[in-house]
Amino acid sequence: MSSRLVVRTREIDPIEDPLAYADPARPLAWLRRGDGIVAVGDEVVQTITVSAGTGRPRSGAIADAWRELSADADIDDPLSLPGSGLVAFGALAFDEDSAADSVLVVPALVVGRHRGRTWLTTIRSSDDDRPRDAAPRPYGPHWAGTVGPGAQTPQGYQDSVRRALTRIADGELSKVVLARDLTGSIPAGSDLRRLVRALSTGYPDTWAFAVDGLIGASPETLVTVQQRTVTARVLAGTIGRGADADADTAASAHLASSTKDLDEHQYAVHSVLASLRPHTRALAASEQPFLLKLPNLFHLATDVEGELAEGGSSLDLVGALHPTAAVAGTPTPVAIKAIRELEPFDRGRYAGPVGWVDAHGNGEWAIALRCAQFTTDDEGIAVTAYAGAGIVAGSDPESELLETRVKFRPLVDALA
Repeated sequence: MSSRLVVRTREIDPIEDPLAYADPARPLAWLRRGDGIVAVGDEVVQTITVSAGTGRPRSGAIADAWRELSADADIDDPLSLPGSGLVAFGALAFDEDSAADSVLVVPALVVGRHRGRTWLTTIRSSDDDRPRDAAPRPYGPHWAGTVGPGAQTPQGYQDSVRRALTRIADGELSKVVLARDLTGSIPAGSDLRRLVRALSTGYPDTWAFAVDGLIGASPETLVTVQQRTVTARVLAGTIGRGADADADTAASAHLASSTKDLDEHQYAVHSVLASLRPHTRALAASEQPFLLKLPNLFHLATDVEGELAEGGSSLDLVGALHPTAAVAGTPTPVAIKAIRELEPFDRGRYAGPVGWVDAHGNGEWAIALRCAQFTTDDEGIAVTAYAGAGIVAGSDPESELLETRVKFRPLVDALA
């Protein structure tokens, strides 16, 4: 690195729509209930990229590179709020063997908002003193995309579920999460901020994100670190919402008493606790799961809290936690192998960690669910969306297919 980073955060007047400052073609954003951080424009100071085949876990390589970059930075941040100071947006591949890159992107300008306070952070190399201006850009016209069956057709998905059930019956594994894909395109020049905004306003309790062409709204926090307090929310066990109040009550009661879903949930909780223990102190989880209500479905949820061990970072916890039983299966290494054999595509960053990290190791990371990868080429903008379901003994192939349809809905509706 030729020069160190110089970082300045200053409080500014409130901004109603931080997303308006993002680059329409390649937005970088992390939003929840209107708060979060957004990169201004398209200028990037640095990108840390880790590909397959390095011989070590990608999250570890990225964590070390980030520690080196941030340790040398000259940072002036009087606010010390979540997302102020030196930050990078990250999206990591689901599978170490994936052809997709894992990236940390450091933008030149960041607008942030937290509980009524707004700030602007400038990040530059010490040898670069060009002035930078933060200005909103008008949204482009409305657009609509088209998606249809991808490499895994609905029938193919049910066949994969049946093959997974055979493996479970044979005792090879207890659970495997199988996904399917939808592929299509959107018009060239589309303003992708519109999709982020639709997801952010339609699903305010999720993490709406846009990182390196990966856009989605995840209900599942992987891990959050703020002032060394570690929190994580485990989601596993799902049912669609009812058409009316009575059907809604019946659906939530069914999920809360479903042995299959409660077992699946416990697998996921135990996996998270076991992964976090070596990196934390005073780790605790609620004894019983609660029902998390989203606009289109219910999840079983459990919250976990602890204290980060000295010298650790949210990226270290990302490496320890991913992939969780909630998105891979149990035992996880066997489940990953089964996913490679039963899914006819590379997941890329779907179900991988997505979020941000700051110079102190604080950060917010979710699992990239309810999402799509957008790739721009000469033909236009290609889109691949993903959704999955946890397969355990007693799973029904048709029901699992329906669950993926429910999970596709937020993104498919927003694309339309």
